[in-house]
Amino acid sequence: MRGFAVLHEAVADDGTGQDAAPLSLLRKAEKVLAAFDGAHPRLSLTEVIRRSGLSRSSAHRILDQLVQLRWLEREGRDYRMGMRILEHGGLAAHHNRLLRAALPRLDDLHEATGKLVQLYVLDGTEVVCLERIGTLDAHVVPTRVGARLPAHCTAAGKAILGFGDPACVERVIEAGLRPRTHRTVAHTAPFRTELLSVRERGVAFDLEGTYPGLVCVAAPLRGAGRAIAAVSVSSMGGHRSLERLTPLLQSCARSIWAELHGPGRAARFAPPVEAPPAEVPVAVGDVLRWARTNSWM
Repeated sequence: MRGFAVLHEAVADDGTGQDAAPLSLLRKAEKVLAAFDGAHPRLSLTEVIRRSGLSRSSAHRILDQLVQLRWLEREGRDYRMGMRILEHGGLAAHHNRLLRAALPRLDDLHEATGKLVQLYVLDGTEVVCLERIGTLDAHVVPTRVGARLPAHCTAAGKAILGFGDPACVERVIEAGLRPRTHRTVAHTAPFRTELLSVRERGVAFDLEGTYPGLVCVAAPLRGAGRAIAAVSVSSMGGHRSLERLTPLLQSCARSIWAELHGPGRAARFAPPVEAPPAEVPVAVGDVLRWARTNSWM
């Protein structure tokens, strides 16, 4: 957040003495970044000004802050794309490939169960919904594609955390296991115990810990190593019915993983699970390492 604030302060004044609206700020930053492409990987300040159409003062200030934020790198008098661009581009490509592999199988799971089916990935201490098939009462479950939820109380979050990097689990715990309902597991010891149970069962449950009345079961997408995402099935009340759907859910997750990796690739490229098992989410670095060793598009 501080990085964006610094960028905002630097470019809000475009030399006219007037504050720029946030949309104007983003458009200027976009123009600077769009000046770089395959034919122009390195640009001088003069070239950025010419290609972006911005004033010299605006372009210079935006360039300086983009360098500080690692979106760009400076070499002498020239600028080029930085590691932050490569990281985010890599994650976007990963998510696109994941969705292409998952969508038909999520559709099949929804058709077979009649339940709400969702695909989640971990981002920091939250899970982000990449896809949602089916419906539930929007007043009770106001989730949507792109929605974020705390990882510690969702079935998908616990499924990923149960087979992830111990450091990610610690970050979730340090951020605070805040209760969303009276059923949320909000204390460290029971939370670690639940992650142990996730590893033993291979699935995670959310029994009204995120929304009152909502129960979910989730299976991680993984081979022999860490989870990269999770598929969840949700229903209103009655977790026993979800337990009966566990084999279908796990079969769906295995099918998506097999499509992502192909025969023999899962064991070859999956990073190893680290002990101890009780302290086991996928970090951005894990996804990037996975991405660099796989064909994506």
